[in-house]
Amino acid sequence: MKNIAVFASGGGTDFQSVIDANEREKFCVIKYLIASKEGIGAIERAKKAGIPAAVFAKKDYSSLEELYDSLSALLEGAEVDYIVLAGWLKIIPPSFIARFRDRIINIHPSLIPAFCGAGYYGLKVHEAALSYGVKVSGATVHFVEAEVDGGAIVMQRAVPVLDGDTPELLQKRVLETEHEMLPLCVQLLCEGKIEKEGRQVRIRA
Repeated sequence: MKNIAVFASGGGTDFQSVIDANEREKFCVIKYLIASKEGIGAIERAKKAGIPAAVFAKKDYSSLEELYDSLSALLEGAEVDYIVLAGWLKIIPPSFIARFRDRIINIHPSLIPAFCGAGYYGLKVHEAALSYGVKVSGATVHFVEAEVDGGAIVMQRAVPVLDGDTPELLQKRVLETEHEMLPLCVQLLCEGKIEKEGRQVRIRA
């Protein structure tokens, strides 16, 4: 069974969706929650589920490279196979991505390539979608590359934009989709059913 680490910077609802799905049908071992700071909701979720949590705060390291070197050592020591970014807001250097090439996935609250890249996170994504006037938004799971939100797409699901939507209402509906899609992608990845060739990703039955 594959080992994963989940990275989170906030309340951890996407993290919880993976915990819940894995409790229903065991498809991985969640070795660590990696938190970007103390006091976030994701840490409490980890404690409740009996999952070790480790905090890697920028203020505790002289550089970003030092932080990620230390983090790499922890993950490799724990024999982590895959990394799942579930609301991780810290910059990831290319050296770390290269070290875990094709082993890091992320969930983003839009249909990439729309409303993604540097500066697009949280409510800002939904504010931009509504401001533009799109009729459909959604969520994307993708592999992580050095370009922010630029990796190969694993799965996408659409969420309609409704009359009277606010960023908060749209975010809530997109999150419901994220909570279905992220655990499914983690399961498929851990079961060896995701094949990546360049930018093309295929899911085997």
